[in-house]
Amino acid sequence: MKKIVSLFASIALGAAIVSSPAFAADKGTVGIAMPTKSSARWIDDGNNIVKQLKAAGYDTDLQYGEDDIPNQLSQIENMVTKGVKVLVIAPIDGTTLSDALKQAHDAGIKVISYDRLIRDSANVDYYATFDNYKVGVLQADSIVDKLGLKDGKGPFNIELFGGSPDDNNAYFFYNGAMSVLKPYIDSKKLVIRSGQMGMDKIGTLRWDPATAQARMDNLLSAYYTDAKLNAVLSPNDDLAIGIISSLKGVGYGTKDMPMPVITGQDATIPGVKAILAGDQYSTIFKDTRELAKVTVNMVNALMEGKTPEVNDTKTYNNGVKVVPSYLLTPVLVTKKNAIKVLVDSGYYKADQLK
Repeated sequence: MKKIVSLFASIALGAAIVSSPAFAADKGTVGIAMPTKSSARWIDDGNNIVKQLKAAGYDTDLQYGEDDIPNQLSQIENMVTKGVKVLVIAPIDGTTLSDALKQAHDAGIKVISYDRLIRDSANVDYYATFDNYKVGVLQADSIVDKLGLKDGKGPFNIELFGGSPDDNNAYFFYNGAMSVLKPYIDSKKLVIRSGQMGMDKIGTLRWDPATAQARMDNLLSAYYTDAKLNAVLSPNDDLAIGIISSLKGVGYGTKDMPMPVITGQDATIPGVKAILAGDQYSTIFKDTRELAKVTVNMVNALMEGKTPEVNDTKTYNNGVKVVPSYLLTPVLVTKKNAIKVLVDSGYYKADQLK
């Protein structure tokens, strides 16, 4: 009798294991390499990707390189050794991963470059990102509109900041912005008193706010002791916070010295709070939920032996190949539409922005 009971128990346990949703849905592990936790946007990216991949039945291995290139390389190599099915990588330095990606390719692991383009490697299969050139266009448009340049107003003083020179996106942001601003610079409606233009002069390594603040300090003391600064092209919210700190240190943000028109990107909570407080003028919202969705769709297609959906096969040449890409649309956010775009959409809760 005990043997019969034991037999039925074993059969029942086996049936339970087979019918278990978690067991049935296990599709393998996806490795996710993010650059740093020092910026809130990358934490949001990591969380959104993990959430959606797990909902689709995948295990995940999420690692943050903390802006240490050898650390990220080691993390990716370990993921390859562990046998992940797909790698999703937002690189710290887009030019340093060739050997690790060769290992992934040899192991049959597909690679999706996430938001930042991985350069100088043939072993990048797809790229999921936003229209980075348009990001720069929108940033510059917000400066033009706020200053009334299209109505002939000016001249105004402006200074330019760029992103990290090892981030391919930084060049797209800058080139997009300059496509709008350069005609006004050429006509002297916008004046760069420092004369500093080009990513070799205005780039900010690792997107470091302290570096941006120090550079703004130097610009103000060297070129603006007898003139007011009217606008700052800042490529993201983190740098904008450093720039704002510098400006406030010399008296900007008062009735006599209003804050310049300052741009940003990522719609971080500190950035949006700065916009609502009137310190920062605009940011660019890149919905990481949608980027995660596109990435998960790519993973699913690759796992099923299908071709992932892309909408750009010309723009993103990584130095070795044009990487098939899916580009999402960025959204300009100012004080006028911040609540509608960010709270009403459920991206943030109202309390987070108080």
